[in-house]
Amino acid sequence: MIRALSLSDDARLRVRRFLTFPVALVLGACAGTAGGSHYAALDADYHGATAAKVDASPQHPAPSGPVLERAAFVRAVLARNPSIESARQGWRAALSRVRQSGSFDDPMVELQLAPLSVTGSKAALGYEAMISQVLPWFGKRSLDASAAAAEAGAAKSDYESTQRDLALMAVNLYDQYFVAYRSLQINAEHVELMRAMRDAAIAQFSSGRGSAQDALQAEAELAHMDHDAVVLAAQRDVLVAQMNELLHRSPEQPLPPPPDVLPAPPRAQGTAGRLGDEAIERRQDIAAARQRARGAHARAERAARDAYPDFTVSTSYNSMWDMPEHRWMVGLGFNLPIFSGKRAGMADEAHAMEAQLQSDVVRMSDTTRTQVFVTLKRLQESDHVLRLFESRLLPIARERIDAARAGFVTSQNPFMAVIDAEKNLRGLELEYQMARAEHAGRRAELDRALGRIPGLDWKEGDQ
Repeated sequence: MIRALSLSDDARLRVRRFLTFPVALVLGACAGTAGGSHYAALDADYHGATAAKVDASPQHPAPSGPVLERAAFVRAVLARNPSIESARQGWRAALSRVRQSGSFDDPMVELQLAPLSVTGSKAALGYEAMISQVLPWFGKRSLDASAAAAEAGAAKSDYESTQRDLALMAVNLYDQYFVAYRSLQINAEHVELMRAMRDAAIAQFSSGRGSAQDALQAEAELAHMDHDAVVLAAQRDVLVAQMNELLHRSPEQPLPPPPDVLPAPPRAQGTAGRLGDEAIERRQDIAAARQRARGAHARAERAARDAYPDFTVSTSYNSMWDMPEHRWMVGLGFNLPIFSGKRAGMADEAHAMEAQLQSDVVRMSDTTRTQVFVTLKRLQESDHVLRLFESRLLPIARERIDAARAGFVTSQNPFMAVIDAEKNLRGLELEYQMARAEHAGRRAELDRALGRIPGLDWKEGDQ
């Protein structure tokens, strides 16, 4: 025969406290986040990618030195421009939402007191204490974490897209700055050439072999060159102000001059088809759309999981029960998901958003292939134009001015032929500099289309 064990009220209270403690401990242990595993990897990626964050402090000074190189300017822009910091903080905010996703709600503690028992002399103090915890259905928290992780991945892609867009702006401004600076130098060189030609015209007139109009024509050309110098100097100052804006500096602050020769980017290697495939894999805007489509898919699955109930586990102690065995209670509650309209609407919305984003991926992939093809063709055109300048147009123009000057000295051609030859050479030299800048800009556009950082990410093998 089994004999019942009888415990005193005090012993029962100690047992209840002993049993309540592990229950609370289990509830506390459940308070982790399903997004923790996602967050650890994404956080490491974040800190690795943003180790050199945007900062206008002396840690990231503006470029200085005898000359301003293109790569140094692009790096300085990426280190100092506030747009990068804005995108970085957007990525950080999305990453912080991963930590929040999949979390348990905080436990609820409820305390009730019988107020008349406080002052009454015949009754013991009456109170009731309860702690409860909501436990979502299996898989709901992990789907919340997956959706947040996808949004964080999209924010990372947005951050990288901002870097590449800003680098393209920096490269284009730098190339225009080079053209303006080099144009001033070319103009100054031709001023000296025209002065020498004017002196030659005066000498010819003094010897009785020329006309007074020749020197006047040279003076008129010098006046035009002075006007061009003023216009070019204004263009240079405007470009310096725009470059300083990218550097997060005052517009009037000076910048070092560019080098005498604009560094030519390496030649692009590969067919349009292969480069198009590479671009689709690397493009950050396409990657962001893919990530957001994954997030929409996770939200659709999460809406479907709402058809399953969430549970609430609880434990309570009520001192007002006459029988001590009835004072400690444990409970289990759950909702009844019988109204499906809201869940169906949420799932349909998420599926529609997923389909929209997948269509955007297809559309952007088609656009990317076209961009790569068109930019590559324009780059090939620029290569041909540069070779034409270097092999034929500029050598012929230099020979023409030498022949015109020799013919003028020997009275074989008029001074106007020398003026025309000089104007032709000056115009071709300026056009050549603009063609080089246009070539560099088209290469930067190709790099941007390929998902690289223009001016910095030259792929190995591009020679």
